[in-house]
Amino acid sequence: MDCRIEHDSMGEVLVPAHALWGAQTQRSHENFRIGTERMPQEIIRAFAILKKAAAKANSELGHMDDATCALVGRVCDEILAGEHDDAFPLVVWQTGSGTQSNMNVNEVIANRANQLRDEGSAAAPLHPNDTVNMSQSSNDTFPTALHIAATLSLTERLMPAIDDLVATFVRLEEQNQGIVKAGRTHLQDAVPIAFSQEISGWRTMLEASRSQIQASLPYLACLALGGTAVGTGLNAPKGFDVAVARHISELTGLEFKTDPNKFHALTSKDAVAFAHGAVRTLAANMMKVANDVRWLASGPRDGLGEISIPENEPGSSIMPGKVNPTQCEAVTMVAVQVMGNDATIGFAASQGNFELNVFMPVIAYDFLQSVRLLADAIESFNRNCAVGIVANREKMAQNLDESLMLVTCLNPHIGYEKAAAVAHKAYKEGTSLRDACLDLGFLSGEQFDEVFKPEEMV
Repeated sequence: MDCRIEHDSMGEVLVPAHALWGAQTQRSHENFRIGTERMPQEIIRAFAILKKAAAKANSELGHMDDATCALVGRVCDEILAGEHDDAFPLVVWQTGSGTQSNMNVNEVIANRANQLRDEGSAAAPLHPNDTVNMSQSSNDTFPTALHIAATLSLTERLMPAIDDLVATFVRLEEQNQGIVKAGRTHLQDAVPIAFSQEISGWRTMLEASRSQIQASLPYLACLALGGTAVGTGLNAPKGFDVAVARHISELTGLEFKTDPNKFHALTSKDAVAFAHGAVRTLAANMMKVANDVRWLASGPRDGLGEISIPENEPGSSIMPGKVNPTQCEAVTMVAVQVMGNDATIGFAASQGNFELNVFMPVIAYDFLQSVRLLADAIESFNRNCAVGIVANREKMAQNLDESLMLVTCLNPHIGYEKAAAVAHKAYKEGTSLRDACLDLGFLSGEQFDEVFKPEEMV
């Protein structure tokens, strides 16, 4: 393989001739051959946003000339467009500060910018540290990239997916008005419920999760950038932190601000842990929805069979005609992955020592994986399952008619203990509640028919 010689503060390093990265990236690439999990592209793109914003802030404050600022911005735009995805090969399992990924971005921007400069330019080449990393440290850029990536992934991917599924449930509520079915608690028969009411529970779970995610965004909006190495802002000009947050807001169209306490911003990952807690809660709610749907669709003859869902693919390699609730199963697997990620993020967030948390790459990886998986799973569940849910009215009516817990409506008329006796007799003898009540002499047939109206119990 053709190589070129690059150097850093530790000496010379051979780098593939075609690569845009430099010496520090190459050292990391060689020294951390751990796993296959690469630094998420969301983080790389967030770095491109903050590097462009930092160049603008430095230019605005008189520390970078306009031409250099424009050149840095141009390369950042190329990165945001996905033109250099292969230039970021580093794995998650590296230094806990993310320094090597920060330098990976710095080196790529510097090298690509130097390629784009006019030939014969008398200006000094762009330097990864002195130019691209001006007024910054890995210790404040990585947590800033993390907050930007987390905010964008939540607002651009996850929340729209929630909104689409909520819209589907709203439609299903309207379509299923007036259908009364058996309620269930503890997986046992309970008093009746309208199917639209059951769906409204699913809808409101999603709406609540969305509100909780929304409530976490102001904490993610606080950026560490400007704190540099330990939070003191050493080597960053006065006003840089405010200016760079403003430019990040302009580039993203979202409201970011500088964290008022950079010592907190560098060492604590509480904002990310809090936001992922809301994501985990959404996963728990989606687990519940998916389980409800597959239970209600179980059968087609030996299960509940109260709804039908789309039949998307064969369900068995040996049982002809079998179709399984595969979209529900995918959602539940994603949910347990997110719950595991939440445990990792919680442990990692607890490990800030003195002025820095050194678990940031794994926090970033797990957070973004959770959001990506949940958004994809919700979209898939909506598109391939939820939109096609159809109530089996006959089966719902049959199950409702056979439910012993309809006896609850007799409580005000004959009392709890007599009503319980009616239910036990009907179950033991395999008769109807009406026959059991009449046999026990608690009500006449006319009295029973007057008060026993399941459709009015919802």
